[in-house]
Order: sequence, then structure tokens, then C-alpha cells
Amino acid sequence: MTRRQRKKLSQRLVVAALLGDSTGVRALLRAGAPAETADAAGTTPLYQAAVDGDAEIVRLLLAAGASPDTESGIGSEGTPLCGAARWGHTDAVRALLEHGADPNLREDRGTGWTPLEWATRGPRPETADLLIAAGARG
Repeated sequence: MTRRQRKKLSQRLVVAALLGDSTGVRALLRAGAPAETADAAGTTPLYQAAVDGDAEIVRLLLAAGASPDTESGIGSEGTPLCGAARWGHTDAVRALLEHGADPNLREDRGTGWTPLEWATRGPRPETADLLIAAGARG
């Protein structure tokens, strides 16, 4: 696969994750799209799926090799676990933790908030409970 083809597949994968298109994500991964990728703005498909609470796509990307702790964006996004925790997406949080996401990893290259700090400010307290059960500290 050429570099150009790989870049095009990567861009399509981020868009498919944004749209919640699990069929498209599966097809793109089968076609060779790298699960550990980002678009021009640095957004990873895993972060996008986590923020949107799409646990199915989160699981697809993790199973295909996306790292659960890769920070997304260029200073404006964060880790998939922080994104899912912020919006109270418990199923996405659970999927990330099951695949080894660090419940204590601070975003913003270690200077920002932890998933638990986001979860305690979010809409669903059970997300914080899940993180605490996984070893998260405040």
C-alpha cells in the first residue's frame, strides 16, 4: 500500500468513527486502514468514537490495534478514556479499561485532568464508580 492510499484510508476511518458507521469502520480496517492513526488535526478514530460513546466502534478499533492511551488532537482534545469519562459514556469507558487504558493517565501530555476528574464533573456518577473500581485515584 502506498503512503497516499494509507493516508486516504486513515482519513476515511476517522470520518467513519465520527459518523458512528461501524460497518464502514470494519470495511476500512479490512482494507488496511491503520487503527492507530489520526487525521490532519491529530484526531484519532478511537478518541472520536470514545467521545461519541460508540462502544462498538471503540471495541473494533482496540481489537484492530489502536492504543487505548494515545492522546488525540494537537492540545485541544485528550485521551479516549478522558473523553468518554467526561461525557459519561460508561460502555465506552468499560471497553477502554478492558483493553488496558490507564485510569490515572492525565491528558495534555500529563498536565491535564485524569479520567476520574472528568467523570466527577460529568453527567453519570456510575462512570466515576467504574473508574474507581479500576484503580483510578483523584
